[in-house]
Amino acid sequence: MTRQVRALIAEDEPHARASLREYLKDADWVDVVGEAADGQHAALLIDELRPDLLFLDVRMPELTGLEVVQRIRHLPEIVFTTAYDRFAMAAFELGALDYLLKPFGRERFAVMLERVRRRLGVPGDDAERARQALGPLPLGRLFARVGDRAVPIPVDTIVRAQARGDYSEVYCGAGTFLLHVSLTELLARLDPARFSRVHRSHVVNIEAVEYLRDYGDRRLLVRMRDGTEIVASRTASQDLKRMVR
Repeated sequence: MTRQVRALIAEDEPHARASLREYLKDADWVDVVGEAADGQHAALLIDELRPDLLFLDVRMPELTGLEVVQRIRHLPEIVFTTAYDRFAMAAFELGALDYLLKPFGRERFAVMLERVRRRLGVPGDDAERARQALGPLPLGRLFARVGDRAVPIPVDTIVRAQARGDYSEVYCGAGTFLLHVSLTELLARLDPARFSRVHRSHVVNIEAVEYLRDYGDRRLLVRMRDGTEIVASRTASQDLKRMVR
């Protein structure tokens, strides 16, 4: 028997709540156990019903989505929803699974659901086929927490990223930012045509590479336009050589 995921919808817009309910009908493994139209009610329901999955609007009456997260004791997997791109809090930074920019369509919703299914370990051939058909959804921007602010980072400005323990340090035109997400998780959300893992601790934007040169022992030295030099792993070096043939 397929595991049932208990979901709660916290969204102040009736139309958005209706869309979430409608799209969730396609996922027979999701059971909507409650709805809230304001942050105060959402916080109460989350701790009372203890859902596995929460669809949470960033901007709601009474309490914002961020304030809800700070207040609740039970922490489900979270998918943020927002009508404002600038308020699309980094799913990474807030420990959320994803975010949906309203108005979202069925295809974007299906990609998000596949991500949820995999995170929660729910088997499902139909979901897997949908993932393969739609492919991954690279992010156009990330958000980094700086004090009490969320700073947007356009992905096309990222030069490289480096592992810092369990986190990732991103280097871009606006500076250096620490994201509370592993390098593997970060890479999974970036465009594979543009970003490449050249070492277990380093991801680079191919378009920001100044040059490659032999380093010896079947490895390449990757020189970035910001002056950084990275010795690629043997496997990554072979992949890079194939790219420039």
